[in-house]
Amino acid sequence: MGKQMTELLKGTLEGMVLALLAVRPAYGYEITAWLREQGFTETAEGTVYALLVRIEQRGLVDVEKVPSEKGPPRKVYTLNARGDEVLREFWRSWTFLTERIEQLKQGRQ
Repeated sequence: MGKQMTELLKGTLEGMVLALLAVRPAYGYEITAWLREQGFTETAEGTVYALLVRIEQRGLVDVEKVPSEKGPPRKVYTLNARGDEVLREFWRSWTFLTERIEQLKQGRQ
């Protein structure tokens, strides 16, 4: 991934993670694996874990510790009502932005 893609991803990663959690609860490694499956192969686990800490601190997710067969319990994140509000705002912003970018791409202003 080039520098431009990395910068774009930084601005959208939270929305992408919230969107995944809107579909199903997940733990950090699962989220990282999903991002990599979607083509974001250079996404570092540390980046995802730092993001999860931030969204937990902001009260956007509920967290449950579940036993793990290997090692300590896993923190499973579930989108809560506040997180859903933030996700809806992300989609509104995303729609606005992509519509304007498409207009520029088509040579319309």
